[in-house]
Amino acid sequence: MAQVPQTFLDALAVRAWCGLALGALARAREEIDAINVYPVADGDTGTNLCLTLESAADAVEALFAGQGTGAEPPPLADAVRAMAHGALIGARGNSGTILAQILRGMAQVLAAEGATAQGRSGAADAANGTAAESVAGAGRPCGGGDLSHADGRGLGLALRCAADSAREAVAHPVEGTVLTVASAAADAAERAGGDCGSVARAAYEGARTALAATPGQLPALRRAGVVDAGGRGLVAVLGALVEAVTGEAPGETEAPVEAVARAEEPSGATVPAARTRGEDVPGPADSCAEGSGAGGPAFEVIYLLEAGDEAVARLRARLDDLGDSLVVVGGDGLWNVHVHVDDAGAAVEAGVEAGRPYRIRITHFGLDDVHTGGEGPPRERVQRAVVAVVPGEGLAGLYAEAGATTILARPGEPPAGGELLRALRRAHAREVVLLPNDAELRHTAAAAAEQARAEGIRVALIPTRSAVQGIAALAVHEPDRRFDEDVVQMTSAAGATRYAEVVVAERQAWTSAGICQAGDVLGLIDGDVAVIGPDVTATAETVLDRMLRAGGELVTLVTGDDTPETVATHLETRVRETYLAVDTVVYQGGHQGALLLIGVE
Repeated sequence: MAQVPQTFLDALAVRAWCGLALGALARAREEIDAINVYPVADGDTGTNLCLTLESAADAVEALFAGQGTGAEPPPLADAVRAMAHGALIGARGNSGTILAQILRGMAQVLAAEGATAQGRSGAADAANGTAAESVAGAGRPCGGGDLSHADGRGLGLALRCAADSAREAVAHPVEGTVLTVASAAADAAERAGGDCGSVARAAYEGARTALAATPGQLPALRRAGVVDAGGRGLVAVLGALVEAVTGEAPGETEAPVEAVARAEEPSGATVPAARTRGEDVPGPADSCAEGSGAGGPAFEVIYLLEAGDEAVARLRARLDDLGDSLVVVGGDGLWNVHVHVDDAGAAVEAGVEAGRPYRIRITHFGLDDVHTGGEGPPRERVQRAVVAVVPGEGLAGLYAEAGATTILARPGEPPAGGELLRALRRAHAREVVLLPNDAELRHTAAAAAEQARAEGIRVALIPTRSAVQGIAALAVHEPDRRFDEDVVQMTSAAGATRYAEVVVAERQAWTSAGICQAGDVLGLIDGDVAVIGPDVTATAETVLDRMLRAGGELVTLVTGDDTPETVATHLETRVRETYLAVDTVVYQGGHQGALLLIGVE
């Protein structure tokens, strides 16, 4: 989008910045994923940064939408708070968690809440009084503590607070990471002076120079001949900030390799110049604060936590004893916790002791990830495997019993591309069939499959839109068949299976079957709302009858933890008494989001 040059930062500029940064990260996502070599080979730093920034941008857009058409833009304070909060609740991985804290640090100053950060930075003049006065533009008074805009000096203070708070959030900071790049950007911004455009450009250039130097600071980067992936993402975000306030893109966001062309090893030998492209890189990994190296913890644990400051301080100490790569960000009672551990249960229990953890994500790094050390002889690759995304623990067990490598997708938390890519690697097969089991995952799954193909794995993506279609595909899977023939048969079985789900409406909404109210039971057939009713059993029966009108041989029912026990029994009886030639199978899906999944083959 075209930007109007301006000398200050206001809510409109924040909105533009979020949109431009998201676009920049989306364009660089594959590149950033590809250069991940520290500390874990999980290939999703670019994806994690995109998801984190997407959540921040969505929060800002929601704020503007709430203002109403034709209304004045919201105050800067509201915009930066929305941005920071959105990033916090949507943060993914080490890199995303640190980016969320960077944005929060900026918001503390720009929302006139940065008095402490102001004192820590040493750049604020106490005679200027409050933080609001120190960052507000000259001649623009702010009522009620809300800033209408920030000038260059305010932006510099915000970047300083961002770098410092991000470093403080990491248990054991390591140089040569995104923390180093953030500090360099803040240093350059403080030296620059001038309006927001000048400060933003200085921060961007300082970050680029620091990024180019990261291979000389971190052995893992030096060995691979790449720059830090998280730092590369931050450079893209700062480049978007320049464009948001000046109206001009700063140009190529690659590291200025001429600034630090070669890094000296202790022996005096040289290594290749820092580069930001992913060709011939040994393996991707997430970027952050601390690396455990070979033999490190096997699980990544992430959760949001509602807790007080004192409880979080105790939690930090507890998690630091349990594992590494510990990053805890947030404040005001809401935190995002990230840690790598061997005992995932203990990490979650520590969160329970501290407060109320939720949106818990536990990821196994897999036998082939760098993080686990790779001790022992390498496993022989199997010829063919199936990787499937499943919505509940029960189905995960069912798919695993059938020989599939599974990815558990929790309600409202679809897996990122990096998670899919890790699963494709973890299958340790020459040929892999990927079942996304969700229409919304088609682009993410396609990107993961393409990356796996680039690594030499033959991947076929079957566009399954529901777990019941995946069950049908898996039922006809024959590993000894030719790959193409197997894929055709599995695709045909999935395509011949109609799918439906029964859910409870969370709010009033327009649907293809009319207006629903919060609490109504919805029956969706092939993704569209077909039935609205007050009762789970009656709605499910209506949905099933409509599906069987077109015929069928087998009905698959997958019940959730919250499904009344009588529903499946009633539907089985209905099929047995009304559709004599149709068989029924019932599975327990666990915590799968929908009350009931229905498949008709």
